[in-house]
Amino acid sequence: MEIRADAGIPADVRDYYTQAARAAADGNASCCGPTDTVAFGATRYADVTAAEVPSAALLASLGCGNPTAVAELRPGERVLDLGSGAGTDVILSARRVGPTGRVYGLDAVDQMLQLARRNVAEAGVENVELLRGTIESIPLPGDSVDVVISNCVINLSADKPAVFAETMRVLNAGGRLGISDVVADDDLTAADRAARGTRAECIAGALSLSEYEDLLREAGFADVDITYTHDVADGLHGAIIRATKPALTQPSPAAVSPEPTSCC
Repeated sequence: MEIRADAGIPADVRDYYTQAARAAADGNASCCGPTDTVAFGATRYADVTAAEVPSAALLASLGCGNPTAVAELRPGERVLDLGSGAGTDVILSARRVGPTGRVYGLDAVDQMLQLARRNVAEAGVENVELLRGTIESIPLPGDSVDVVISNCVINLSADKPAVFAETMRVLNAGGRLGISDVVADDDLTAADRAARGTRAECIAGALSLSEYEDLLREAGFADVDITYTHDVADGLHGAIIRATKPALTQPSPAAVSPEPTSCC
């Protein structure tokens, strides 16, 4: 299935991230959010060294956390990064899952994908595949990854139920979601959020805490846990969101009828 690079992406979001990629490619830092604070960007990767990730990838970081730490990645796992941007989380994930693992980076902005390819090559990680597409229609088969990560991207989507449904589809049974995102207090209306920042700035499109929990559960996720980590605006917070796709259950021995026996 062919997916247009701009399918489902609001024009302001596409333009914002295209400009951010161009700035980073030229060696200039990007920022996200209504104010230039430590709430977003490379400062969220304070423990990451230049030996781990090229500087151009960190310069283009627009996230509100470090999802590779949130997801607790293990060697051999298959990981999907929704909205992989310039490749910071893809590169970190590739190092954590090792040569027996695989990392897919999905982005719909051509300039970000070009920058990510350059950064991945510079980092020397080979267990990476960068995909062009949208997070509302993931170009991977069902039950194909163990972990889905994302860094301040789901709030940008205009169709979040589709994002969660697609995430559930591509995860293996027992797979997990470990993301960073902006979450609003329940008492903030949509108008309140828009007054604090635009969708492209990761603010206007943020879900409230209850909305986030409800949509994840409606998509079929279990063990939903949302923890605030820092403030990004009045009533809006950077947050860690964890959830799991229920594992396949096997019938108990008592529930399995015994094979009939023959006699005589």
